[in-house]
Amino acid sequence: MGRSQSVHGTRVTLELWHPNCWAIESTDRVGGGILAHAIYTAPTTEGESVNGLFTAFGQTVDEVEGLIEEIRESPLAGEVLELQERFGRRQSSSVPGNVIREFFLEYDPQDMICPTLLEHGFVHSAPVRIQNGQEYWEVGFAGEREGVQAEIDRVCEDGDAEITVESITSTPTGEPERKHRMDTLTSTQREVFELARNRGYYQWPRGVSTRELAAELDVSKTTLLDHLRKAESKLLDPDDLGTC
Repeated sequence: MGRSQSVHGTRVTLELWHPNCWAIESTDRVGGGILAHAIYTAPTTEGESVNGLFTAFGQTVDEVEGLIEEIRESPLAGEVLELQERFGRRQSSSVPGNVIREFFLEYDPQDMICPTLLEHGFVHSAPVRIQNGQEYWEVGFAGEREGVQAEIDRVCEDGDAEITVESITSTPTGEPERKHRMDTLTSTQREVFELARNRGYYQWPRGVSTRELAAELDVSKTTLLDHLRKAESKLLDPDDLGTC
């Protein structure tokens, strides 16, 4: 009788650089750092910016204020909206630094590396830390451990990125994390996301436009983008706030 094979999950910590990133460029110029949390709003027309929630941190008020000012001056970043209170998130002792400021920021979704990581099986499992001109990602890998390096090489090629593996571990899990995240999607969100992925929406250059995807699904482009961004938010944000 054959022995049942346990399923293992592979967790990887990546040090990553990619071009056209306001956070990488800002933290390379000044002190302090940034935690990237999630996308909360979706664009309504092709080419519009999206809003992300971020935490700026540092050792002093001056350091954090200097970082935020550097971000405001970046040509890659849009409007910065500082928040007076935390946005629906628990205070975390894991946030580095003595001073923190939360803010929303507009930016171009085509400058994001997370869709490329997701396309190659790397699922965001913690807020991304950006410091000293580098991003630090904690991800779960949807495939076998032996396939990690090959997929990282593809991310580097597709995203013009530079990636170093900081750590890699395999631990027993019930199901691969990517499948667990996929199960949180509604049937419509899953259909839209799978179609976008299969048609090359997450490739660079993109193999299909949102207008073409909307026509194939017989929905408006606005509706298509709404379903797609909500699906991406659930798949990429480990602290999903229950967006339907």
